[in-house]
Amino acid sequence: MALSQRLDLRQTQSLVMTPQLQQAIKLLQLSNLELLDFVETELEQNPLLERDERDPEAPMIPETGPNAVEAPAAPAEAVQALDGASSFEGDDKDSWAAASGAEGQGEVDYAGDADAWKTRSGGSGEGGDLPGLEETLRQGITLREHLVGQLNCDIDDPVDRMIGLFMIDLVDDAGYLTADLAEIAKTLGCTIEQAESVLQRLQRFDPSGIFARNLAECLAIQLRERQRLDPCMQRLLDHLPMLAARDVAGLMRICGADAEDLTEMVGEIKALNPKPGLAFDGVPTQPVVPDILMRAQPGGGWLIELNNDTLPRVLVNTRYYSKVSRSVSGKPDRDYLSERLQSANWLVKSLHQRANTILKVATEIVRQQEAFFAHGVSQLRPLILRDIAEAIGMHESTVSRVTSNKYVATPRGLFELKYFFTSSIPAANGAAAHSAEAVKFKIKGLIETETAAEVLSDDRLVELLRVEGIDIARRTVAKYREALRIPSSVLRRRDKSLGI
Repeated sequence: MALSQRLDLRQTQSLVMTPQLQQAIKLLQLSNLELLDFVETELEQNPLLERDERDPEAPMIPETGPNAVEAPAAPAEAVQALDGASSFEGDDKDSWAAASGAEGQGEVDYAGDADAWKTRSGGSGEGGDLPGLEETLRQGITLREHLVGQLNCDIDDPVDRMIGLFMIDLVDDAGYLTADLAEIAKTLGCTIEQAESVLQRLQRFDPSGIFARNLAECLAIQLRERQRLDPCMQRLLDHLPMLAARDVAGLMRICGADAEDLTEMVGEIKALNPKPGLAFDGVPTQPVVPDILMRAQPGGGWLIELNNDTLPRVLVNTRYYSKVSRSVSGKPDRDYLSERLQSANWLVKSLHQRANTILKVATEIVRQQEAFFAHGVSQLRPLILRDIAEAIGMHESTVSRVTSNKYVATPRGLFELKYFFTSSIPAANGAAAHSAEAVKFKIKGLIETETAAEVLSDDRLVELLRVEGIDIARRTVAKYREALRIPSSVLRRRDKSLGI
């Protein structure tokens, strides 16, 4: 067979991940905090982007004059879409209607001289001499400041005060001393007896239990201040591992107490604070800001809207683009300006698409889980990504990205969108399947109502669940119980006998 050359024309299709498409996918899965950081970076790098600080309720007035440039359609749509909302009434999918989610901003009446109020933000006015309101807020006292204040009042000797300051710096967040006295004495060049004397004085500081070197000493300090540290209680503190192992017989023998006295002592220990330092220096809790707001409508149904506070509002500065484009002559400058304009338009369009997609997915989730919002977690139905994707005509990967790190504020609390996706447990009588989360809720409820005389084993839980129409295996019950951090029936029986 002879070889020959020829020219063929073939047509193929392939998916190309352009940088713009990659950016749109990245924006979709970002949380609101990550999105704000990303937009801030883009505002710094792109001179054609600017923050939209206009009132979303105010009508848009088109610009006229020689510098007017026709704005792209996508950015204008994006600005309007960021205030979108959906309302739901009943079970009919077609009854979901678009509604405005923006709330009117109330007027603030400023009393006194108008000249004294230069801005509505509480700033210092034109002079800038007075601090803003956020700068006058009281800061919480730290653990170190609290201890140093007591040290300066209670210890007069300069040497002892120096030792005390050194020990304060060695206290961890829980309030425990993290160094050995021998190491402290060697570092400071003092005797162990002197370090021990200062430590005993420091252990009388507030909060009770501070400067302890272990858990037993922390509890002993608190009991001593309550005048409850008798020899029997001290022996119990010396054998805390046996208490953790629920060795009731061994503790009764060591402490020389009967079951009633042992239960009373365990109750006193439970009332103590094992980490007294956590009342100070706590890492401030970062509240989760919801991406979607949900509230009941007066006539029934739900209103779902995007949280405008979490949505960055940006615009393309077409006036600046028009002005600069007239003075640009070189090709590299024109290419750079064109690339910046394209990038700015794409970012605004991506933000618009992201907002619409989140609202669409959240709306469908609420529609399918309406029984949960009406009756509670016991009515949470099984749901997977495919159910939402098929209902709204999107790919499962898109729904997965949308539901990651996105939260919705509902009348029943704040939930991540991922919470509403649970596996199914088959029903015993052939009825509709049960949600795994609802089954966990039932298991927890059954265990909470058990008595010390009748602690429910996993086999007994299986029987009770089957009576309620839930076909579940024993190993699944054990897995759910461990996920709820509930101990086994043997440990629960011991805990109840000790009053724990």
